[in-house]
Amino acid sequence: LTDGEKYLYDKLHSKFQPIKLNVEDISGGCGSMYAIEISSEAFKGLSVIKQHRLVNDLLQDDIKKMHGIRV
Repeated sequence: LTDGEKYLYDKLHSKFQPIKLNVEDISGGCGSMYAIEISSEAFKGLSVIKQHRLVNDLLQDDIKKMHGIRV
């Protein structure tokens, strides 16, 4: 993992204790765009939009420094 991938992985893992979590820098290594795949009991019963909101809320300060994320 790159430093950025590890940072996001640790932050997401700490908050959601996911069953599955993949974080990939899809910007060619410059850290401006990430793909995140996450499955967690914390999302059980929530719509996809609400799940994305939880992730976006957690990463809101980080997202400001990026081009974007794909969840």
